[in-house]
Amino acid sequence: MTKANNFQRIRELNYLQQAVLAAALIERMLPNYGLFSEATGFGDEAILRSALNLCWEKILLPKSKISLEKQIEKIEPNVPELADFDMFGTYPAIDAATALLGLMHGLIAKDEQEFISISKISQATVARFIEYQLTVEGELADNTAVREHPLMQYEIEVLGELIDFVEQMGRITAENVKALKQHAIADGQTNIGITL
Repeated sequence: MTKANNFQRIRELNYLQQAVLAAALIERMLPNYGLFSEATGFGDEAILRSALNLCWEKILLPKSKISLEKQIEKIEPNVPELADFDMFGTYPAIDAATALLGLMHGLIAKDEQEFISISKISQATVARFIEYQLTVEGELADNTAVREHPLMQYEIEVLGELIDFVEQMGRITAENVKALKQHAIADGQTNIGITL
């Protein structure tokens, strides 16, 4: 499955399908933030976790009184500044927080573009991780090396599977959202292949 094909397929999903797909992708990204937070003592993963849970709830119960604006205010101080940390883990942590903020902005503004961006952010995290690894190993980190890397192939495959899952879900209910969440983290690793 080619990359363009996945993004095209996401664009063809309806608003709610795009929202749950984005949330499922963040489930795979969020633990990267937790690992960064543990390593540096910066930020509070629980705040991001709680905000993501509220996003799932808001998707299921759009009329609920959940204030995503309040959640955004809580998350913003927990986004690390690249300049403050000299470690690779800062990137995936920023990406996870950015993706989560994007999901909330998308839900507030009913903007599907935000949801589509999240799959791109996830892939960019993976690409950056592969480039970092290849450089450390003294190998050439060009586009082809990144694209053909098993981790990127896997990211594209997982995205494809999640899209399949969302397409087959039918009505979005608490039941099938739970199944989607399980499916997203079934392999027990983050989007950059760190085992949980």
